[in-house]
Amino acid sequence: MNMVDGWARGFYAERVITRVLSALLTACALAGTCVADATEARAEQGAELAAEQGQVSTMHGDVESSDTTHFAGPAPGPLRTDFSVTFAACPTILADSSGAVWALCTTMIGRAPVALLLDPATGRALASLDIPKGSLLGGVYAYLDERDRLVLVTGNNELVKLAKRTRDGAPSIAIDERVNVSSLIAPGDSVVGLVPDSAGNIWLATAHGRVGVLAAGETNNDAPALRQFVLGDPAATGPERIDNSISAHGERVAVATSHALYVLTASGGVEWRQAYDRGSARKPGQLSWGTGATPTFFGPTGGEYVTITDNADAQTNLLVYSAADGALVCSAPLFSPGRSGTENSAIGVGTSVIVASTYGYPYPAVPEGAGPSSPRAAAFSGGMERFEVADGACSRSWSQPIASAAVPRLSTANNTIYTVERPPMFGLTGLAFDAITIDASTGAITSRNRIGHTPLTDTLQMVGTFTPGGVWWQGAISGVYRMQAGAPGGQSALGFSSHR
Repeated sequence: MNMVDGWARGFYAERVITRVLSALLTACALAGTCVADATEARAEQGAELAAEQGQVSTMHGDVESSDTTHFAGPAPGPLRTDFSVTFAACPTILADSSGAVWALCTTMIGRAPVALLLDPATGRALASLDIPKGSLLGGVYAYLDERDRLVLVTGNNELVKLAKRTRDGAPSIAIDERVNVSSLIAPGDSVVGLVPDSAGNIWLATAHGRVGVLAAGETNNDAPALRQFVLGDPAATGPERIDNSISAHGERVAVATSHALYVLTASGGVEWRQAYDRGSARKPGQLSWGTGATPTFFGPTGGEYVTITDNADAQTNLLVYSAADGALVCSAPLFSPGRSGTENSAIGVGTSVIVASTYGYPYPAVPEGAGPSSPRAAAFSGGMERFEVADGACSRSWSQPIASAAVPRLSTANNTIYTVERPPMFGLTGLAFDAITIDASTGAITSRNRIGHTPLTDTLQMVGTFTPGGVWWQGAISGVYRMQAGAPGGQSALGFSSHR
């Protein structure tokens, strides 16, 4: 994932919705509330967010998919945790320059996408807009543009830009622009990723291996200028699938297919293609056969390298390429042989790469057509590793047995990695969920707070985001966590203590 990107594609696991709906309704009734209050929380706006005006925000932080933030998250220590039930899984949570918090979710009833505006102080939903249903991923991937509009593709094959409005004195969401992109999307196909480049072009990728480039400033809804590419090697692999989102640096865009990594430009098309070892089958804890990673651009100035992971049978490998020409800079085996795989995008910053394992993660279901995994099942083993890229080598800095149940996010402000851990229990996949902080220099866990212990609080390899004041937002299968340093407590709609 993706982004996710672990969970973003995980929401293909749509059958979980009907499985947990009844339990969710019961839990809310017993708890007596379906939206938690955060009585002491406040929205911290001002200079920090104003400085973000004119920048683009994505699920993975930025268009490079670095999975970093320059905001500091909560300091290691006790957390006040509030959980707002949205009756939807919310893998995309983004904050705009005004301080508004957006969420793009998929509802539990009807499995349809919905855009939400959340109260920055409490996490309550202030406004919503139903999105025409199509592919579930169309309700997962989105970005905030330089004008604070949420950009996504609907089930009607329209690229829409959603804006904040006020109606009768209350917040609301409205479609500000729309462009028909149906010429890119064949029957049975769907958009799985979108990203803008530095020239203002909007790139779209579909599951069936098609990539479209919507020209900068295009507003012709009926006949937009949409250049198209079909990825694949007909003589060797045939059509290739795209199961992850896409990333950009400057005018380059990276796309990982089921067989290869591509870098393209709007003017020149495919600049290079590098095949990778996709293995003989999907692995447990992954949602497709091939890489599970959204490509990540990184490097000393932000874009010299692009990285993914492969799906080699014996042991998954980190692969780092030159963004300019596709030359393999270095590679390194990940985690333990026989228990190695990931569905997540890597953290990439400077010359450092951090990768988390999802091998064996118990997704409730997998996408139709994903095929059986090999082996059929495995316990969630976890693992997180940091590498330094230097002198043509990927050198491991540390390796820790962290069982991350979310896509990790690095705060460059305090050198801390934030994620949710699902610690093992008696050697098996655990049932509890802990918000943890990790020293990025050593991999040591610096704090741990219990935030859930039911399937309804599963963070399902979704990625978190951060807002000023040290606020950490994290999507879960039935709602959104809002976490901030403070006295243990806060309210949960599911009726359990938010701190251990």
